[in-house]
Amino acid sequence: MSASALTKPQMCGLLAKRLRMHLVGAITISLGVAAFCKFAVAEPRKKAYADFYRNYDFMKDFEEMRKAGIFQSTK
Repeated sequence: MSASALTKPQMCGLLAKRLRMHLVGAITISLGVAAFCKFAVAEPRKKAYADFYRNYDFMKDFEEMRKAGIFQSTK
Protein backbone atom coordinates (compact mmCIF):
# COMPACT_ATOMS: atom_id res chain seq x y z
CA MET A 1 0.00 0.00 0.00
CA SER A 2 1.45 3.30 -0.99
CA ALA A 3 1.12 6.55 0.88
CA SER A 4 -0.82 8.15 -1.98
CA ALA A 5 -3.60 5.54 -1.74
CA LEU A 6 -4.58 6.68 1.75
CA THR A 7 -6.90 9.66 1.96
CA LYS A 8 -5.75 12.52 4.06
CA PRO A 9 -7.91 13.48 7.03
CA GLN A 10 -9.74 16.77 6.84
CA MET A 11 -7.93 19.24 9.05
CA CYS A 12 -8.87 22.63 7.64
CA GLY A 13 -12.28 23.79 8.90
CA LEU A 14 -12.93 20.65 10.95
CA LEU A 15 -13.45 22.55 14.20
CA ALA A 16 -15.84 25.04 12.63
CA LYS A 17 -17.84 22.25 11.02
CA ARG A 18 -18.16 20.32 14.29
CA LEU A 19 -19.01 23.46 16.29
CA ARG A 20 -21.74 24.41 13.83
CA MET A 21 -23.29 20.95 14.09
CA HIS A 22 -23.15 20.92 17.90
CA LEU A 23 -24.47 24.49 18.16
CA VAL A 24 -27.54 23.64 16.10
CA GLY A 25 -28.14 20.56 18.25
CA ALA A 26 -27.70 22.48 21.50
CA ILE A 27 -30.10 25.24 20.41
CA THR A 28 -32.69 22.69 19.32
CA ILE A 29 -32.49 20.77 22.59
CA SER A 30 -32.61 23.93 24.73
CA LEU A 31 -35.68 25.24 22.89
CA GLY A 32 -37.36 21.87 23.36
CA VAL A 33 -36.63 21.85 27.09
CA ALA A 34 -37.83 25.45 27.45
CA ALA A 35 -41.10 24.66 25.66
CA PHE A 36 -41.57 21.54 27.80
CA CYS A 37 -41.04 23.55 31.01
CA LYS A 38 -43.45 26.23 29.90
CA PHE A 39 -46.27 23.90 28.92
CA ALA A 40 -45.71 21.11 31.46
CA VAL A 41 -44.84 23.21 34.54
CA ALA A 42 -45.57 26.93 34.23
CA GLU A 43 -48.99 26.86 32.56
CA PRO A 44 -50.53 24.27 34.93
CA ARG A 45 -49.10 26.18 37.89
CA LYS A 46 -50.61 29.47 36.68
CA LYS A 47 -53.96 27.72 36.16
CA ALA A 48 -53.85 26.21 39.66
CA TYR A 49 -53.16 29.62 41.22
CA ALA A 50 -55.97 31.21 39.19
CA ASP A 51 -58.40 28.47 40.25
CA PHE A 52 -57.40 28.81 43.89
CA TYR A 53 -57.77 32.58 44.05
CA ARG A 54 -61.01 32.60 42.04
CA ASN A 55 -62.94 31.26 45.06
CA TYR A 56 -60.61 32.37 47.87
CA ASP A 57 -62.22 34.34 50.69
CA PHE A 58 -59.39 36.08 52.50
CA MET A 59 -61.60 37.44 55.29
CA LYS A 60 -62.84 33.95 56.16
CA ASP A 61 -59.25 32.68 56.19
CA PHE A 62 -58.16 35.63 58.35
CA GLU A 63 -60.92 34.96 60.88
CA GLU A 64 -59.97 31.28 61.10
CA MET A 65 -56.32 32.18 61.70
CA ARG A 66 -57.30 34.83 64.26
CA LYS A 67 -59.47 32.32 66.17
CA ALA A 68 -56.63 29.79 66.09
CA GLY A 69 -54.38 32.33 67.81
CA ILE A 70 -51.80 32.73 65.04
CA PHE A 71 -51.83 36.54 65.25
CA GLN A 72 -50.59 38.14 68.48
CA SER A 73 -51.74 41.68 67.72
CA THR A 74 -55.42 40.84 67.14
CA LYS A 75 -57.80 39.42 69.68
